Formats: sequence, structure tokens, C-alpha cells
Amino acid sequence: MNRIAYLDCFAGISGDMLLGALISAGWLLEQLQAVVDELNLGDVSVQTENISKHHLAGIQVSVSAPDAQPMRHPADLITLIEQAELPEAIQARAADVIMTLAKAEARVHGIPVEEVHFHEIGAVDTLVDVVGTVAGLEALGIDQVVCAPIPWSHGMIRIAHGQFPIPTPAVAALLEGIPVTGVDVDGEMVTPTGAALAICLAGSFGLLPSMTVTRVGYGAGRQNWPDRPNLLRLILGEQTSAVSSENLTVLACNLDDMVPEWYGPLVESALKAGALDIWLTPVHMKKGRPAVVVEVVCKPQDASALRALLFRQTTTLGLRETTVTRWALPRRSRIVTTSYGDVSIKEATLDDGTRKFAPEHDDCAARAEEHGVTAREVWIAAVQAAGGT
Repeated sequence: MNRIAYLDCFAGISGDMLLGALISAGWLLEQLQAVVDELNLGDVSVQTENISKHHLAGIQVSVSAPDAQPMRHPADLITLIEQAELPEAIQARAADVIMTLAKAEARVHGIPVEEVHFHEIGAVDTLVDVVGTVAGLEALGIDQVVCAPIPWSHGMIRIAHGQFPIPTPAVAALLEGIPVTGVDVDGEMVTPTGAALAICLAGSFGLLPSMTVTRVGYGAGRQNWPDRPNLLRLILGEQTSAVSSENLTVLACNLDDMVPEWYGPLVESALKAGALDIWLTPVHMKKGRPAVVVEVVCKPQDASALRALLFRQTTTLGLRETTVTRWALPRRSRIVTTSYGDVSIKEATLDDGTRKFAPEHDDCAARAEEHGVTAREVWIAAVQAAGGT
């Protein structure tokens, strides 16, 4: 059974809002404190408070740390994560969030990642928010995270480097390729840590997927907005069907003046840039012109790079972009041994327990050439070795 966490960030997202929502949804404060203790940050503690925002209750999380904290760089935070007695999966995901955040800061300030530094107390807050969120999702048994489009507010904010527009430059960089929605709110709704957590943990962005809701939690932010409660709503649920869904982006353009030899390199470049699939369809356009429709399907966060690639490597002057829902069976990849040698195979499972098998064609072709048989014979042998008929 697939357990889903949906981040309904109608009022924004931050690290402490995520922690508050997780605790509101059933994670224990004692468990969060135990994770913090493993980081060996000294006398650092977490507290919660019940907060009402527009008469809607939520949990606000605060981190208390000694004033004497060292200046820390990304490598320092990752070292603390790696030295903590935490599962490797939590360590790896938390380190990925830290590096994603650091790379965004390095990019906007024009400095190497190694020179990025987190201000003394801010480094503690960031570490607690990141590791705590990853550990909380793990403790609640979450298999998949989906996030709503991120709100893009406006205004100015004073940070360590001076006055900057909202969203801050680091947040704006992090949100490239991510679905956003403009909101008429003067103030910071999305923090760098919140943005980094969303893009690293969410497998997709869009509408709430089909599921049975099991718990709803609310994490409170520090600000007060005039038109909405400043809360992050965390919706937990179970997807009883084996089939999972996610929102993907499709980019398309019609080409009637492109050299045929250019299509091969285009397909290879698109796949390297993150395209999940790309296909070419012959069509007839106005005035009887033969043409080719190029369609690329990708994750929303990869759409920006692929848009740029299509404009650069094709003759098109415009693109169409749509959002589609992809339904997919759970699958796993493994190696099976046949009389012709080893073959990689994908195994998918339907709701009724029926299994489907898809041997990798390249492996089948290679084994067929080695043994002087057809790829079909190797394909059948691989399916039978996997347990199919």
C-alpha cells in the first residue's frame, strides 16, 4: 500500500512549518528531539506551541540553541549528518537537501559552493528543519510526497546581504522548473529551506492525487497574512490501488523546415536533459506541407531546461505546453539468468497480484548476437526465468 504525503502550501512553506505539520499529523515531539540529539549540536532543544491563524489551529515549532555557535559551511552540516546515528536513507536525503540549498546560494552570489556559509543560529535551524523533516516522513511511513504549486508572493525583505525582492534570489533559483502560482501577498511565504525541501522530497507537483485521507496536520508559520491562515496543510493518505499517479509536463512543437539528420541528436540531447520520453509523429500541416510533431514528456522541474533545448536545437519559434496525469504500475528492476546469459528485466504488479515482465531489449539483442539466436528467443527465456509464461 502506497502512503502519500501531500504538501498543501496555500500559504507558503518553510522548514519549521513542515515540522509543525508533521507533529500535528501524528509524529511525536520526543521523536524529533531524539533526532536533534543525534546531530551533536550541543544544548539544542525543540518546543511546540498551539497557534491559531484565522481561527484555524496549527503547531508552531521553535528551536532553542546556545548563542555561541560556529559559522558552518555545507560540508560542516553534511559531516554532522553523516556522523549522526541515523539510517543511511535519512542521511542521504538530508544531505541532498543541504547541497541543493547550498548550490542555489552559491549560484545567486556567484561564489563556489565551498564558500557558502550558514549564519550561526541559522545553520542550526536549517539542520534541524532538514533532518527533522526527512526523519519525520520516514517515521510516518511515507512512500511518496506530492506538492501543490508553490505560491509566489511579492515585496521586499531585509536579509543578511541587504534589501532583496521576494521571493529571495535563492528561492527564485530553487523554483526554476517548479510549478508556481502568483499570489497578492506582500511578504515572504517561501523560505530557502522550505523550497529546497519541497523540490528534493516531492516526486511531483500538482493536484492532490487519488487516495484515502488518513490524517491532516497543520504547521504554523511566523507571519500573519490578511487574506489566509499562515499554515502548511499536510494531508496524509493511502493509495489502495497498486497504480500510482503523477502530473507530468508535455512540450510539443510542429517542424516543417528541419533537416532530418538533426532529429537523432535532438532525441539523445532531450533524454540526457531529463526527458522521460520523446517521440516524433509525421503530420500534414496547412498548404499540404509534410511536417513532424516533436513531443517531449518530462517532470515539471525539468521543463525549463527542455524548453530551452527545443528552442536551441530545433527550428521552432514556439512551443505548446500541457500538464498530463501519468498512471503507472509499481515496478522493480532485477537481473535474471537465462541459458543465453544474464538479462535485465522490469517486473510490474497489478492490483490483483498479476505480474508483467519487460526484458531490456539491448540485453536481449546482445545475448542473441552472442549465441546466434533471435532477440525474441532471448526475450521469451528472460520472461520464463523471471517467473512468467
